[in-house]
Amino acid sequence: MERAAVEGAAARPATRTRLRDREWFWGYLMIAPLTLGLGVFYLWPVLQSVYYSFTEWTLFGDSSWVGLDNYATLLRDPEVGKALWNTFLVAAFGLLVIPVSIAVAALLNTRGLRLVSFYRTLYFLPVVTMPAAVALIWRWLYNGEYGLINYLLSLVGVTGRSWISDPSTALYAVMVVFVWTYLGYFTVIFMAGLQGIPGHLYEAAAIDGAGRFRQFFRITLPLLTPTVFFSGVLMVMYGLQMFDLLYLMFGKNSPAWADNKTIVLLFYNKAFEEGAKGYGAAIAVVLMAITLAITAVQFRLQRRWVHYA
Repeated sequence: MERAAVEGAAARPATRTRLRDREWFWGYLMIAPLTLGLGVFYLWPVLQSVYYSFTEWTLFGDSSWVGLDNYATLLRDPEVGKALWNTFLVAAFGLLVIPVSIAVAALLNTRGLRLVSFYRTLYFLPVVTMPAAVALIWRWLYNGEYGLINYLLSLVGVTGRSWISDPSTALYAVMVVFVWTYLGYFTVIFMAGLQGIPGHLYEAAAIDGAGRFRQFFRITLPLLTPTVFFSGVLMVMYGLQMFDLLYLMFGKNSPAWADNKTIVLLFYNKAFEEGAKGYGAAIAVVLMAITLAITAVQFRLQRRWVHYA
């Protein structure tokens, strides 16, 4: 009996090892398709872009190694500085969607509000609408001659302007559309965050005499900080990478095209219109580095103001 007990005790670790190895095998097998997709469609293109940023390409597809020449040219290019400024402006302006989304989500989360499902659908429609359709509709609204916005302004005696043709207003006009497009998306996210807040906290606060205003700033807002942080990270990324609305609403023949290009528009212009693929790749790598740096700063700072308890 003692011998059998010793042999059984020695076999148990081997059995646990086999079970653990089997679990690891099936775990890696399950994540293999996603890992393969990330490697092929994300990681490999990133590595290629980094390599291409050190090369220059001819019109016939031949490449040559130029080292840091593309980055040296980039540092001296005044277009890059202007494009970076416009890009940061778009990303910063896009953060306005967060307080607006919180306000809309709070209103839609009000108890007893009628037609809530209709309003939720109405706010979410721009998210599922094609960017080309959004751009065409807003180009008509912003039109300086027969646009609806200028018509409404004329009813109160205000003379409108060519909003997306005037270089001084074009970028701001597109940024309004950018915020409007993502409003429904982040409203849904904040509604989910609001519904995750326990109701007994509001009941206890009401018993203690706290009004709605104090409840919002002492309960709702602190408990929404993880959602605010998540939304802020996403919106900054979307702002840094915005391309379709700007390209479709400006157009290359617009007077606003030259002064209001973002870094992504500049990348498209250099790489695909002028054929400077190596220089365009260098611009893309710089944008990637800026995005990673800003995201890292956001994750670093969130420790001070995000509350997960």
